[in-house]
Amino acid sequence: SQVGFEEESQNPPAVGHWKPLMPSKGDKEEPGGGCQDAGGADEPQSTEQLNVSRLRSSSVEIREKGSEFLRDELHKAQKELKLKDKECERLSKVREQLEQELEELTASLFEEAHKMVREANTKQAAAEKQLREARGKIDMLQAEVTALKTLVITSTPSSPNRELHPQLQSPSKAGFRKGHGRNKSTSSAMVSAASQNVAPEPVSRECKEVDSILFAEFQAWKESPTLDKSCSFLDRIYREDVGPCLDFTKQELSELVRVAVEQNTLTIEPVASQTVPVGNVAAEECGGPKKCALSGLPRTCKHRIMLGDSGNYYYISPSCRARITAVCNFFTYIRYIQQGLVRQDVELMYWEVMRLRREMSLAKLGFYPSEM
Repeated sequence: SQVGFEEESQNPPAVGHWKPLMPSKGDKEEPGGGCQDAGGADEPQSTEQLNVSRLRSSSVEIREKGSEFLRDELHKAQKELKLKDKECERLSKVREQLEQELEELTASLFEEAHKMVREANTKQAAAEKQLREARGKIDMLQAEVTALKTLVITSTPSSPNRELHPQLQSPSKAGFRKGHGRNKSTSSAMVSAASQNVAPEPVSRECKEVDSILFAEFQAWKESPTLDKSCSFLDRIYREDVGPCLDFTKQELSELVRVAVEQNTLTIEPVASQTVPVGNVAAEECGGPKKCALSGLPRTCKHRIMLGDSGNYYYISPSCRARITAVCNFFTYIRYIQQGLVRQDVELMYWEVMRLRREMSLAKLGFYPSEM
């Protein structure tokens, strides 16, 4: 519509040519010419009115089309504005959600940080407490190690220390000394025993010859001492000495005794003047003063054993006590070697181990000192 309006404005409507009222020179007057001129003047006037009315109708049409076009554009702009509003509202909700999540995350992080700090403080306090306790135990263990070193150094194969080997003591001197697994708080007794001068006992001269295989196995074990019986040194001793020595008639109890000896939790105590406390009346008493719990034979039992802290006592005969004591002495000595408490030549340590093996062999064959 705008293009048509521009074309019409550029091309104005044709208007009739006006004829001159006065005839030019040389023209001849014709009769009746005035009436023709009057009729010709009305025709251009009607044409001009027609063009003006056409022009007015075109402008009205252009205005209507223009207003319609503007209304369409206005509707489009309103729709786009509504879409923009919706998008802004959505983005605003997203921003609020992100801000809320950020606040929750920050709060959880602070809470976690405070929790970690509390746990760290608790662990630090517990660690400091354990450190203080460990230092106290170290001081106590150092005193015990010093006492044990003194005892071990004074014991040699030719002159064993009777305090280190309680099976060599008479019952009157032994008193109520607890056996294997109850020497954890006897450092004062060890120190007092070490301060005494133990006179060497005369021993008979005997010929000895080192077995190359046994000595090689002991040397290999001595380089890295362990209580694992899978090594060749301990495996042989378990098969040849420890196993047969602790093999009693009561197989189930024998296995419990062997485990207690290995774990250093076995207690041997005399029963001659021992009375059972009132609180332990209900404790299990296997065997009896006249029957051995390990062999099942009627024997006079002067000692009884307890496995760990179970509170159950088992009466044993002198022969069974000698066998258990021999194995306990062997394990005690190799534990001293493992802990670095024995400061002797390798060959002297080897012969001490052989002496302990001989004691186990004699005990399992039924030989034991008369004072047992």
